[in-house]
Amino acid sequence: MVVGIVGLGSLGHGLLRALDAGGTRVIGVDSDPAVVERARTRAGTAEVSDRFERLGAADVVIEAVSERADVKRDVLRRLGEVCPRATVLVTTTASLSVPALAIASGRPAHLVGLRFALPLSPRAGAGLVRTTLTAPETVSAAEDLLSLLGLAVAPPGVDAPVARTLLLPYLRRAVALHEEGYASAEDIDTAMRLGCGLPAGPLEMVDAVGVDTVYRELDDLHRRTGLDHYRPPLSLERMIAGDRLGRKSGQGYHAYDEAGRRVVPDPRGRPSGQVPAVGHVGIVGTGTMARGIAHALALAGVESTLTGRTAERAESAREAIGSSLERAVKRGRLDPEAARSALARVRTDHDLTALADCDLVIEAVAEDISVKRSVFEQLDKVCRPGAVLATSTSSLSVAECAAATDRPEDVIGMHFFNPAQVMRLVEVVRTEATSDAAHATAHALCERLGKTAVDCTDRTGFIVNFLLFPYLNHAVRTLELIGSLGVEELDTAVESLLGFPLGPFALLDTVGLDVSLAILQRLHETFRTEDFDAARSLYDLVDMGHLGRKTGTGFRRP
Repeated sequence: MVVGIVGLGSLGHGLLRALDAGGTRVIGVDSDPAVVERARTRAGTAEVSDRFERLGAADVVIEAVSERADVKRDVLRRLGEVCPRATVLVTTTASLSVPALAIASGRPAHLVGLRFALPLSPRAGAGLVRTTLTAPETVSAAEDLLSLLGLAVAPPGVDAPVARTLLLPYLRRAVALHEEGYASAEDIDTAMRLGCGLPAGPLEMVDAVGVDTVYRELDDLHRRTGLDHYRPPLSLERMIAGDRLGRKSGQGYHAYDEAGRRVVPDPRGRPSGQVPAVGHVGIVGTGTMARGIAHALALAGVESTLTGRTAERAESAREAIGSSLERAVKRGRLDPEAARSALARVRTDHDLTALADCDLVIEAVAEDISVKRSVFEQLDKVCRPGAVLATSTSSLSVAECAAATDRPEDVIGMHFFNPAQVMRLVEVVRTEATSDAAHATAHALCERLGKTAVDCTDRTGFIVNFLLFPYLNHAVRTLELIGSLGVEELDTAVESLLGFPLGPFALLDTVGLDVSLAILQRLHETFRTEDFDAARSLYDLVDMGHLGRKTGTGFRRP
């Protein structure tokens, strides 16, 4: 199969590179000399030209020009003139009528639509849009094309525009977070990939879609709706002016090689000076998070002492860890001797004085600032000088915990993700007072545990919750506003077109609607923007006791 592509913007150039890398003969055409020249330098073995008639040699031609009806109609009409009658035409329109474009092409039986919500991202798919006039062989050719691209076909009826509309404010929020210097592009993307299991980080997604395309679509939505969560951040304009357009130009939020592969930067440097060894870690708490952290420490060969309000609670937590290790043995994931050795590394106590010789102590009690401050006040009295005191809070102020001590330089946030023994991400949260030594010690422990640490400063939501929960809230608002779409349709669109492991409603039910509402309320108290103002449906379901998977009913039934 020879594939032609007309329009070498983000989508067209991405398709050209992907097909060429898979060994398909590709002919790319664009009328803009600057675009042609840029594409030639990054086209591999593909042919790139400004001569429209070269597309006559293709068996399938993909139209990937700008989302304007007059432009697309003109291109499809010209393709009808230069291509043999049997050539299959594919339009990539995101929102225009495929039947109208098929008729405009002059060969409606040979035109089909492919809709990409997130182009060429791992696990993402495409919607195949046929008309009543589309010939079966045209559909087969489009399916073969998707197979060459390694993309799945989304289920019939999946709405690509709504998936894109959910994606864009999420991308905008990540851009704004980076623009204000809260975290690096690498840390933002790593946090969302590992913390949420996404196929790519949000800034990688911006690079894939194209910085100019994201800006244009956000600007269009902002003009039409007036909503602030669509207002394009100024940094996008600066990047466009500097020709940092993403993957197609080789530089965006990340750098890309000639084949379009992301250039991974060298590992970050560590603060100078010797990092103290972490030989003994204390854990305060006996709940799910505390047990998961102790489990992870035990598997990594780190001695720990887990403390609870009573000796019985602490011992019960240790038994739960033992049961989890036994299940791993039965599943063949762990050697019996390794499981016994791991459990032997977990000691328990009901008195915080047992943590006096710890090198680092992790507080993992209830997500209540008064409870956490009380713990830190006690730890300040019993822990040795220089011991690092960490809170596992997911959204509360680390500085407030530190203020309960006389050693704020030793206090840091280490937000583990649940289940802590499995999830690879830890958000390491510095306050203005946190010392380089405490920061380096937290990173060293993450590395020993096989975790990936991302850095951020002390602010409600950190990286993951700040980006995740407005996206989930926006999905609920979309459900309320678009009566023709249901929970299943929205979840399927996100899973099949964006490649996310769970749709927004399945994820809300998994997290718990009460937990999600509490996080949104905390974020709204801090930032006071519409993004975090929880949707009415979320309040109503929580009031009715429909909390998600844990109660058997939420937005979906299990």
